Amino acid sequence: MATFELYRRSTIGNCLTETLDEMVQNGTLSPELAIQVLVQFDKSMTEALETQVKSKVSIKGHLHTYRFCDNVWTFILQDALFKNEDSQENVGRVKIVACDSKLLSQ
Repeated sequence: MATFELYRRSTIGNCLTETLDEMVQNGTLSPELAIQVLVQFDKSMTEALETQVKSKVSIKGHLHTYRFCDNVWTFILQDALFKNEDSQENVGRVKIVACDSKLLSQ
């Protein structure tokens, strides 16, 4: 299964990467094993989002910037409103990165 490495830039991905770096520097983990952990993280995040997330969210906001490069869309929204069936949340500034999942099967 091919995966994107986008989830490494999420909060949990950053924490995992920092922890693995620290473990490699301390000598408690080999660099090769740290890379294997990150690859498994990419696969697990992709699978979990495909199979376990069923809710839908609508987003409204002011488009500050958008970009399309290398089949990756990046949107920066200001004063965004996220709504689902149960709740809504206002966010001052949000960055959305989107990739075509069909590219994974190529």
